[in-house]
Order: sequence, then structure tokens, then C-alpha cells
Amino acid sequence: MDIGIFGHVESIDQITADLRSAADDGIASYWLTQAFGTDTLNVIGAVARDLPGLRVGTAVVPVYPRHPMALAQQALTTNLLVGGRLTLGIGPSHPNVVEPCWGMSYERPARYMREYLQALTGALTQKVRFRGEVLTARGDLDIPGAPIPRVLVAALGPKMLEITGTLADGTVTWMVGPRTLKELTIPAIREAAAAAGRPEPEIVVPLPVCVTRDPATARALAEENLRWYGGLPSYRAMLDREGYETPGQMAVIGDADSVAAEIESLAGLGVTTFAANIFGDEDEKAATRELVARLAAARR
Repeated sequence: MDIGIFGHVESIDQITADLRSAADDGIASYWLTQAFGTDTLNVIGAVARDLPGLRVGTAVVPVYPRHPMALAQQALTTNLLVGGRLTLGIGPSHPNVVEPCWGMSYERPARYMREYLQALTGALTQKVRFRGEVLTARGDLDIPGAPIPRVLVAALGPKMLEITGTLADGTVTWMVGPRTLKELTIPAIREAAAAAGRPEPEIVVPLPVCVTRDPATARALAEENLRWYGGLPSYRAMLDREGYETPGQMAVIGDADSVAAEIESLAGLGVTTFAANIFGDEDEKAATRELVARLAAARR
């Protein structure tokens, strides 16, 4: 199991420094969110060019407002800039974003994702001829020398996991804990990949992490920071599967040894990359970053 970091772009200076620090520490990967701030693929192309050994990924780019040919064009360009170190994580977002913000229908998101992956896979080869029920992608791109990035999907439920295992390279989760990974996520996606004759899929699992001497305060902070995820139906379903009442219970909190043990236990489930979403006060963040670097070093 590789060790990575999961974060977001606060500023260009901040993410440039963070990526450089991660590369210097020998951390395997850095995964960046995409919301309504800076465009993550643009940022990766601009600041991650000279970071040999550091894999950079999106976790995740929402697909509804981006035609698969346009996303393929952007991802190929970014991957060319970073020397093939990009992993493209994509996801369907949520109905309360897709419909009121973008004016698009969220009806049958699994169908949409299946067609999107079929179109995107073709477009990433730079020659696509696809027509489905809701998506059409027909044309040739021209980006000489651009490596094709691996494609991961934010797949949570059984149907989306089946589609992902069949058509993509793996999944990147959020608000998914060890029970759900063991009982649903990993067996479902592996079964689908095997049935489709594809290689064993990647399982990238980000979770909030805090190394602390004050677990109660850290847990309260996690509850405050993560509360809104409990109101999104797809995440609420994952919390219910896990047996958690609140999103803050997903956070990995404790002293360095207990946090390390909890992270290490995920490898036995079949997780291929653990990405730490580091939080806490400045001292706690520093201690957590030190632990992440130590875990990564042990795997080099």
C-alpha cells in the first residue's frame, strides 16, 4: 500500500510548497480536490512539472459540466506537462450541485457515468467514435506524445462500483470506512474488473488524519469540519453502512502509534493507496505530516 496526501488548493504558493515538500519526503502521491475554486488540472500542469517520483491525482473532477472530449484534451495536456505522472480521478458530484448550479439533469447518474467512461476512454486515445443515449463524442484530438492517464472513479454504491470495475482503472473514495471497504467496495470492484478481463483495480482511500495528544478536541474539530457531508445522500449511505452516526467518526485520530496501526490495517483489506487528509492545529499537522512521511519511507 502506497502512502499519499489528500488536500486542496488554498493558494498557488501553498500548493507549490506542499507538492515540493511531499516529493522531498518521498511521499508516493498527492491527491487534489476539485470544487468551485481553482481548476485542479490547470494547477497540476503549472506547478507539478519538476517533481520526479510524485504521482499527482485529481480527487475528483466532476464530469457533468465537462464534455468527455474536453476533459480528455485537458487531462492529456496536463499529463504531457508532468511527464506522465497524472492520475485522473472523476466523479458524478451530487444532485444538489448538478441540477441547481449547472442546470443539468441528475437522472440515472449510473447510466451517465457508464457512457461518460466509454466516451472518455476513447477520447484519451485521441480518436473517439461514441454515441450513447445521453452523450456523443466523435472526433480526433491532436496532442503528440501525451501519455494516457489512469482513470479512477469516485464510486460508492454497488452499481457505480460495477461500472467502474468494468470500464476504469480503479476507484478513489471519500467517507468510506474499513467495514464498507471490506464488505462492499473492494470485492464489488474486483469482481467487476475480473469479469471484464481487466487488471486488478486501484483502491485509493483518503481519510481525515490527526496525530494528537488531545483526541477529544481533534474529534470535535473533525465533526465541525465534516458535518455537511452527512447531509449528502451518497455519503450518508456510506456512513450508515459503516455504522457511523456522524462524518467525524471517519477521522483517524490518536497518538502516532495508534494512527499508524489504523492506517496500516487498511493494506490488509486490499487498499492500494492511503491518502491522509491532514487536519488539526499547527503542531498536530506537523506531527501528522511527520508520521505520513515515516510511513511512506518504510515503503521505499
